Amino acid sequence: MNKTVLAGPDPDGLGDALEAEGMGVARIDGIANGSALEDAGIDGASLFVLTDVGQATAIPVAVDLVDEIRVVVYARESLPEFAKGQADLLLDPALFDAETVAEELTETTR
Repeated sequence: MNKTVLAGPDPDGLGDALEAEGMGVARIDGIANGSALEDAGIDGASLFVLTDVGQATAIPVAVDLVDEIRVVVYARESLPEFAKGQADLLLDPALFDAETVAEELTETTR
């Protein structure tokens, strides 16, 4: 089974949609620092989803911990410039519904 680590609140239900597509999802409710990412099992994840751009520093930390991880930002706010280069996809929930995003993400990570 593919695994996703999701950091931040998930009001649009992307985590549930990923689980419905067969993806294992570990959620980080607090600060997504290195130890929280490790506790969530980032080393076994193929996907890191960030829903809170205020925690953008988690992106380079996740990339440092796992070389081949795919980073998706699913948020309405803009991602700070320092993290944009390490994010693979930037998606606005107002434009892309969670079910469609989950379907596409699981297809491309299998």
